[in-house]
Amino acid sequence: MYIEDGKFAIWCDFVERDFLENDFEKLIESGVINGATSNPAIFKNAFLTSKAYAEDKKTLHDKSAKELYEALAIEDIKIAADKLATLYDRSDDGFISIEIDPNLYNNTEGSIKEGRDLYKKIAKNNVMIKIPATTSSYEAMSVLISEGININATLIFSPSQSEKCLDALEKGLKIFREQNPDKKAPQAVISVFVSRFDKELERYMSIKGKLGIYNATKIYHQIEKRGLEGVRTLFASTGVKDDNYPKDYYVKELCFANSVNTAPLDTIEAYIEAGDKSLKEPASLEDIEEFFIQVKKDNVDIDKVYNALLDQGITAFIDAFDEILKDMR
Repeated sequence: MYIEDGKFAIWCDFVERDFLENDFEKLIESGVINGATSNPAIFKNAFLTSKAYAEDKKTLHDKSAKELYEALAIEDIKIAADKLATLYDRSDDGFISIEIDPNLYNNTEGSIKEGRDLYKKIAKNNVMIKIPATTSSYEAMSVLISEGININATLIFSPSQSEKCLDALEKGLKIFREQNPDKKAPQAVISVFVSRFDKELERYMSIKGKLGIYNATKIYHQIEKRGLEGVRTLFASTGVKDDNYPKDYYVKELCFANSVNTAPLDTIEAYIEAGDKSLKEPASLEDIEEFFIQVKKDNVDIDKVYNALLDQGITAFIDAFDEILKDMR
């Protein structure tokens, strides 16, 4: 879905072969989604449970586990990219993301090499290479975007991470524009994770259901203030983890101008069915500051929470990736 006046888009946080060959195109044509994202956990569920990959697995039986994973993932990404190509050609949307091996989160050169390799093998202009926002990865983001590769900076929990992503992307975009003045510049999204905060801090009732939203809004203001052309906030992890909230809670509350929300299918369906498609005015920086004063009063060490969630996110993606390689055959 795209609210043209405010440039707000919904991307689907799901990739699977049967879905891509059937309902995915219908969702694009009906204007429900304008892009898609993937991650190792999504591919794990698809590759290990869906029968749609059985024939490919037979054909690629001589490949190593990682080569097989890449072959299946790349084919899915190519299919998605082709179906989104018309959107990409006429707008700022129409992207599909693929993540590098999460085991490379502390390997700058390895991240750069894998990002280049994936982008070259897929060979589609509307692909974003997804890189976790860790100390060793900021330089990789900068190098890759300087070479014209679209970037999805992922696993953002703290404003500090976002600031470092912005610095890296700004540096890389400057190099690209200096070297390619007549070419279309690559785009990037900074993926701010939302619902995991409320799951982590569910016992703190005064901030439950609010911390993820206020934290994401704070980072949104930060990104908008920097004003880098072609760089947007993407709100991720927006499926609810508490049945006390409506399924579309984190979409509805973060429907901000010049942003993207990537959500699971059931969350998107709930948002569309609810009927309200208006943009929401983000909380002011003053209100956000007051909220974080309350967080401190609740004795929540927010930096500790940021670090814990990042560690959990990296571990979850590594575990999913490693399980795929272990059980692929």
